[in-house]
Amino acid sequence: MKIEKYTKLRDNRYEVLIDGIKVKLYDDVIIKYELLRMKEIDDDLFNEITKYNDKLDAYYRSLKYITKKLRTEKEIEEYLKKDFTKKTIDETIKKLKENGYLNKELYLKSYLADQVNLGNYGPNKIKNNLIKLGFKEEEIKDTIETIDEDVWLEKIRKNVKKMIANNKSLSSNKLKEKILYNLSMMGFYKWMIEDIINESEFKKTDDILKKEYEKAKSKFSKKYDGYELENKILGSLVTKGFYYDDVKKIMSK
Repeated sequence: MKIEKYTKLRDNRYEVLIDGIKVKLYDDVIIKYELLRMKEIDDDLFNEITKYNDKLDAYYRSLKYITKKLRTEKEIEEYLKKDFTKKTIDETIKKLKENGYLNKELYLKSYLADQVNLGNYGPNKIKNNLIKLGFKEEEIKDTIETIDEDVWLEKIRKNVKKMIANNKSLSSNKLKEKILYNLSMMGFYKWMIEDIINESEFKKTDDILKKEYEKAKSKFSKKYDGYELENKILGSLVTKGFYYDDVKKIMSK
């Protein structure tokens, strides 16, 4: 196989024209096989060169991927699997570990610090996300338990305050149910959410009901009257969490 031309590229690689085929090779490959001194190579050497270049490519791509932010083994595998064999990926991960670029303990601490300082999730959601990233539950447990309970309670407190401010049309009971459900889905412990709900101040249901009744009456009376109007108002208010008897009582007045 005749080596016809070398073209130096910007990213530490050469574009090498071999028997009319353009191959991009890293500097390391050129140096290792002393290719600049050669005019021809055989098929066996060409295969050896391309395999070695693939290994370098997988490694250097992984390094670039890691420099953006810390990654897990699973993320590296997912990133490389489109272009490289499992053997090459396994060798790349092994080399990254040996050179200190894949460190589970460091990743866990860094990820948790970001979630605590910048994120809005609770411990259960964080744990589940880490499991999806390839960690085992026993590897995560101790790291999460280093976070003081007050940190999670304060996050819940801020969320509860925000939800109370943004849901002024719901009854207190309905709003409490919504808060408990939403914050549970965000990964916070149920007992913590209930503690903050119990200490929080909710607007009196009677005051909300009066306001919502007037709004519903104004809205539906444009289209309905009589029994049909009553049903529309009743259905709307019950959906918002007000008790049937309370709605009937205010309607009778």
